[in-house]
Amino acid sequence: MALPRLSLLRLLSLSLGLLLFLGGWLAAPAAWALTEIPLKNIQYKDCPPALAQGSVLSGSNDPANCFLITGTAVNKTGKTVYDADVFGRIYDANNEPALQNRTRVGNIAEIPPGTSEFEVRVSVPAEQPLPLRLEQFKAAGFTAKIRSQAL
Repeated sequence: MALPRLSLLRLLSLSLGLLLFLGGWLAAPAAWALTEIPLKNIQYKDCPPALAQGSVLSGSNDPANCFLITGTAVNKTGKTVYDADVFGRIYDANNEPALQNRTRVGNIAEIPPGTSEFEVRVSVPAEQPLPLRLEQFKAAGFTAKIRSQAL
């Protein structure tokens, strides 16, 4: 039983459309994939006075302490990683989370191939007892600059 010519054309068009759609996903630029960057030698220190001046708040009007988290980023990709979000857990001296319901602590604009030093600024509520404990730090970014597009 032969298919009518119109149905065969629709079937071919649908197949071609599906093939192009799936092929587009397979050939998507690498910039859309997140690249994880290990972070090591994580430490913190008080912000210098120039950074700590002004309103340093913890997301409310409560007082907060300013700290710089420093460490080494290890980029083994051979490409610069851009716009890398830094994630980690910060606990106070009582093992309580210093940043409630938040693991993203900052951003690194560019991480060149190899090892490089980084620092991100965080504000921790002043009532959190010191010293802080920093755990599970990593970064994730893109191997190409992502441009925002206005809709």
